[in-house]
Amino acid sequence: MTTDTATLRRGLRSRHIRFIALGSAIGTGLFYGSSEAIQAGGPAVLLAYLIGGAAVFLVLRSLGEMAVHHPCAGSFGEYATKHLGSLAGFTTGWTYAFEMVIVCIADITALGVYMGFWFPDVPRWIWLLAAIAVIGAINLLHVKVFGELEFWLSLVKIVAIIAMIIAGVAILVLGIKGGGHVGISNLWNNGGFFAHGAHGFIISFAVVMFAFGGTEIIGVTAGEAENPEKTIPGAVNSIPLRIVLFYVLTLAVIMSLEPWQHVGSDGSPFVQIFVGLGIKSAAAVLNVVVVVAALSAINSDIFAAGRIMYGMAERRQAPSMMRRLSRNGVPTMTVAIMIGALLLGVLLNYLIPDRIFLIISSIATFATVWVWLMILLTQIKARRAMSAEESAALAYPAPFWPYGQIIAVVFMVGITVLLAFSASTRIALIVGAVWLALLAVVHLIWIRPRNTTAPDRTGNSPADTAPAPAE
Repeated sequence: MTTDTATLRRGLRSRHIRFIALGSAIGTGLFYGSSEAIQAGGPAVLLAYLIGGAAVFLVLRSLGEMAVHHPCAGSFGEYATKHLGSLAGFTTGWTYAFEMVIVCIADITALGVYMGFWFPDVPRWIWLLAAIAVIGAINLLHVKVFGELEFWLSLVKIVAIIAMIIAGVAILVLGIKGGGHVGISNLWNNGGFFAHGAHGFIISFAVVMFAFGGTEIIGVTAGEAENPEKTIPGAVNSIPLRIVLFYVLTLAVIMSLEPWQHVGSDGSPFVQIFVGLGIKSAAAVLNVVVVVAALSAINSDIFAAGRIMYGMAERRQAPSMMRRLSRNGVPTMTVAIMIGALLLGVLLNYLIPDRIFLIISSIATFATVWVWLMILLTQIKARRAMSAEESAALAYPAPFWPYGQIIAVVFMVGITVLLAFSASTRIALIVGAVWLALLAVVHLIWIRPRNTTAPDRTGNSPADTAPAPAE
C-alpha cells in the first residue's frame, strides 16, 4: 500500500547518521578505485587525497550549515531552488540522482570483480542480480532497518580498515618478506614520490575525487534524522580524521607493503597485497570486507537517490508518483527506479566488463563535482543574503568564510576541466554536457510552465511563496 499524503519518517538516530557518513567515505573509491589513482599518480596520490579531502570538507561544512539551519528531504536540491532559482535546483537534484545511479553501477561492477576472487568462472552478472534483489528489498523496509543495516555494514568496514593498518604496520616493523621489497622506502624509491611528475599527480585527482563521492549523503539524511542539530555537525566534523586514517594512512601502508607499480586493477588492492605476501587467509577475509563495502555503498546510494527524488517531487520538479510512500514511510517508486537503473549496470557488465569501471567512475566524478559546486554556490548566495545578525546566529556556520568557499569553487571548476585532458575521462565531459543540456530543455518545456501556473502542495501558487526581489 502506498500513499502520497504521508511524510518521511524521522527514524535515523545519531549512531546511524555517523556511520552512514563514515560508510559513504569508505566504499568502492577506496577499496577498488584507489588502484587507478595509484597507477595515475604513484605515491604522490597520498597528497592528492589530502588536498581533495580538504576541499570536500569545505563542501560538507557548507552543506552542514544549510542542513542544520533548514533540514529537509530535498536537501541541497531544495536549497539551490530557494537561493539560485528553479533551474539550478532542478539540475542539482537530478544530477545528484544521476550521480547515485552511476555510482551504484560502479559499486555493483566492483562487487562482481570481488566475487571473482572466489568464483573466477562464474559470470559477473549473476552476482549483480543477486545483490540488486537483496538490497532492493531492504530499502523497501522501514528507514530504521536501513539505518541499522548501514550501521553494521559500516562498522565491519571501519574495523577491517583499522585491522589492516595494524597488520600492515606489523609486517613493516617485523620485516616479513613477500614476493617483493617491503618497506616505507617504496614510497620514494620506485621513481620517486612524484613518480609520474606533475602531470600524473594532477591527473590522479579525477579518480581521487570519485572516491569522496557520496559523502554529501549527510545532507540528505537530515530529512529523516531525529536530531539533525546534533547529528549532522558530529558526522561532518569527523571527516578530516576519516580522510587521514582511511585514505592516506591506508594507502601509505599498501604502497609500503608492495611497490606501487604492482598495484593493479584486477581486484581490490587490499586483497592483492596480502595475496602477494603469501597471507591468503587474510586476503580471503579482506575480500569479505570489500564485498560488504560494495553492498553498503549500493545500499546508501539507493537510499540517497530515493530521498532526493522524493524531495524534488515535493517541489514539483519530478513526477508526482515519486512522492508516494509505503506504509513504512519509504518512497517506493524511487527505490524501484534505482533498481531499474542497476539492471542497466548488469547489462553494461555483460557487454563491456573490461572498460566499464573507468568510464563509469569518470562520469560519476563529473556529476559529483557538479553537485559539490552547486552546494558551494548555494551556500555563498544564502550567506550573502543574510544580515550580520542572522549570520552570527547560525548554529553551525561554515569555516573560513568567504575565502575557503571561493577557493573550493575554483578547485571544483579545475577538476571539471581536468577531465578533458585524458582520453579515458573525456567522455565524462561529453556525457555531462549532454545531460545538463537535456535537463535545461526539460526545465524549459515542462518545469517552468508548471511553476508559473500550478499551486504547490500547500495550495499556494509560486507567486505567493516566492521571495521578494532584492532592493
